Amino acid sequence: MKSLLLVFIGGGFGSSLRYILTKLFNDSESGFPYATLIANVSGSLLIGVIMGLALKNNSISQSTVLLLATGFCGGYTTFSTFAYENHMFLKNGDFFSLALYSLGSIVLGISMVFVGIWLAKSF
Repeated sequence: MKSLLLVFIGGGFGSSLRYILTKLFNDSESGFPYATLIANVSGSLLIGVIMGLALKNNSISQSTVLLLATGFCGGYTTFSTFAYENHMFLKNGDFFSLALYSLGSIVLGISMVFVGIWLAKSF
């Protein structure tokens, strides 16, 4: 039950922060989903740091991993919104934005996990 509560609390904070990013960074003129890109890339960096610290001599507890990685990062990042936004680019025939957003999100996201793990190992 404690584990579920930790994920619930972390997810609530992560989702709230993602909502704030959406209000601050989405550009209705260009239609480019900057907020989702920012959330997914920064969340990838954060989960890399968290998991890197968890793997480094058990630096952080399993409860902290549940709160921050599973809960916060799970609520903060969003694959479903990413998929929907790509659908909209396809529907609108905006293939350049589709390619830029999809490839950028995947390449940057995976790269940030590696950077996060490297940073954690460097501490």
